[in-house]
Amino acid sequence: MTALPNSVTDTLLERFGDRFSQALALRQQHGQGESYHAAALPDAVVFAETTEEVSVIVRLCAAHQVPVIAFGAGTSLEGHLSAVRGGISIDLSRMEKVLRVSAEDLDCTVEAGVTREQLNTWLRDHGLFFPIDPGANATLGGMASTRASGTNAVRYGTMRENVLSLKVVLPSGQIIQTGGRARKSSAGYDLTRLFVGAEGTLGIITEVTLRLHGIPETTAAALCSFPTIDRAIDTAIAVIQLGIPVARMEFMDRGLIAAVNRYAGLSLKVEDTLAFEFHGSPAYTREQIDQVAALAADNGGQDFDWATSPEERNRLWKARHNAFYAVVSQRPNARGWSSDVCVPVSALGECILFTRELLVDCPVPAAILGHVGDGNYHVVFAIDPDNPDELAKVAAINKKMVEKALQLGGTSTGEHGIGTGKIDYLRQEHGDAVDLMQVIKQAIDPLDIMNPGKILPA
Repeated sequence: MTALPNSVTDTLLERFGDRFSQALALRQQHGQGESYHAAALPDAVVFAETTEEVSVIVRLCAAHQVPVIAFGAGTSLEGHLSAVRGGISIDLSRMEKVLRVSAEDLDCTVEAGVTREQLNTWLRDHGLFFPIDPGANATLGGMASTRASGTNAVRYGTMRENVLSLKVVLPSGQIIQTGGRARKSSAGYDLTRLFVGAEGTLGIITEVTLRLHGIPETTAAALCSFPTIDRAIDTAIAVIQLGIPVARMEFMDRGLIAAVNRYAGLSLKVEDTLAFEFHGSPAYTREQIDQVAALAADNGGQDFDWATSPEERNRLWKARHNAFYAVVSQRPNARGWSSDVCVPVSALGECILFTRELLVDCPVPAAILGHVGDGNYHVVFAIDPDNPDELAKVAAINKKMVEKALQLGGTSTGEHGIGTGKIDYLRQEHGDAVDLMQVIKQAIDPLDIMNPGKILPA
């Protein structure tokens, strides 16, 4: 880490006062996400409260070629927040205004620091909700930056489908709007999709305009256990291929169920399990439940337990929401390593069974779970980040998972993003298209100050 130029430090201190800090504890907090990746501390942290303040900070950093990393809730999993070349961490968590809600048009505009839970609390009285649920209470700016997905993606899509437009501060400090509120447009390049998933390497998202949905008249949740993984996955594939519009469909292997039982005080049957959620009118919801229950029974599914009351639904979903921390809690002082490959749904069974075989000789606690409705699944490993041998063995398993997914026409990352953790697989997945990505990066950020060292190979 190189020290900040005195002129940068003095200017930021004068402009932002106690919202500028070089305290070690704060820098440590902003130099690492929730995963195993080693921390890399920024030189300083600045808390911005408006788009204009972000622009001021970026202009100053551009003038002195100081790296800039945007920070939201700190929940990323692939090293996105590490300040590999030092610089300034711009904390957007105080930019938490819901600027506009249009119930008639089913959209809203929020500042980047608003979290998904904050937004849904705000929307409840309007009869609306925002469906993207990555598990963590992430900020919407961060979710847009990583093209986040989650448990509802099988019905409602990902951030890619649910972001209408963005306000972005470019590496020069210029502020742009990438689009409007129309549901479609043929006007020029699709800049919104360029920045959704760019992980802060092309600019800093400060406002997000989002699609919204009406709160369903009826919501039901269900759990069903299966004697084997392949029976559970065959059920999931059948649900998708028959076009049953489930809102959520999550897989949890028996190792995860055992871990969650211990962690959350539950008493679920320790079997490979599917969790479902259904949205719609009472009659339509019941029709979906009956269809899925029949498919599950055909594949040996047992104890198809469903509920509509919020309390019972929360009980049924508690296992899935505690999954990451339940696995990590099995070892003192462990950190989580979560994979996130995604394959065509027809290849899901082959890929998960391949992964299960890889885990037979895994040296650390691990469990398989995933958003199987869209072919996305994870292995969560509880690792000792200070044990090089252990890290190497888990990395080898992860590498084989990624290579299998790519072989089957999938991707190295379905929702977590590349960050620093998946850089080695980018060219394997995209080939010469990576060269075009580098041209775009060079054109927009010629000084390479925007979250350097992420996504693209050096």
